Amino acid sequence: MASPLSNPTGVACSSQVERFLRYLSAEKGCSPLTIKSYREDLLQLEDFLYSAGCRSPADASSPLLRRFAAGLHAAGYAASTVARKLASMRSLFAFGLREGWVRANPAKPLRSPRRPRKLPKFLTGEEIARLLATPRPEAAGGLRDRAILELMYSAGVRVQELVNLNDADLDLRNATVRVRGKGRRERLGIVGSHAREAVKTWITSRPRLPTAGQATSQPLFTNKFGRRLSVRGVARLLEKHLAVAGLAGRASPHTLRHSFATHLLDAGADIRSVQELLGHKSLVTTQIYTHVTTSRLLDAFDKAHPRAR
Repeated sequence: MASPLSNPTGVACSSQVERFLRYLSAEKGCSPLTIKSYREDLLQLEDFLYSAGCRSPADASSPLLRRFAAGLHAAGYAASTVARKLASMRSLFAFGLREGWVRANPAKPLRSPRRPRKLPKFLTGEEIARLLATPRPEAAGGLRDRAILELMYSAGVRVQELVNLNDADLDLRNATVRVRGKGRRERLGIVGSHAREAVKTWITSRPRLPTAGQATSQPLFTNKFGRRLSVRGVARLLEKHLAVAGLAGRASPHTLRHSFATHLLDAGADIRSVQELLGHKSLVTTQIYTHVTTSRLLDAFDKAHPRAR
């Protein structure tokens, strides 16, 4: 039996997969990281199919794909990983239907494994305050780091959305920022007073690119060389400030987004407003945060109510 474990490095995808990946990038607006995940999943699938005697993905059958999925389970892949790989397969063959190189989607009958829903991790209000107080104006990168942390928490932006921001996306007069999210969907984020001041201070002090003055192309956040800050750069600066705040290992850049949503709902914000601010396409995605707030309420009830137990 062909193994679903191998994923040869440097092996080119088939023409069908390459066209699918270009479609995801050009028409669906998927991020480079999303494209990378699809490519890795589909390379692994193709290696399995070729080992089983298929000449291309067009030769795949439902029984063969079930063998592939069973091999993933037997190899100990997490349910979430198996589900993602099955979703990648379904999307590929749905594209094949559109292009006409398959007559039916062989991955459609496959059921994804049930995944336990993990509650998002978040920082408390007191922990957020400690974190936001760590960047020092006199330290190298201090003004930038303060602006980044304040804006991420104020607007609930993803780290990729943050590093893609340009000066033209900011409207400090109206306290908003235009955010380009997944699938190139745009939304407005709210820039609170603390974030506004931090961002204004950073803008006046940052190194400039050769294109300085062209707000449409001037990155909002840059490194010490004046170039656009990377996702990894944001992760590193967050790790540094978490350690200073005594919160090492407690958070990732996405934790600030989780904290943003949780604190809004805790304070009584309407869930549909939070959905819009987060840029979630479905309300179901946002509802995970109501489970967080509900579990905290139940915990408080158990601890405080005389008739709870």
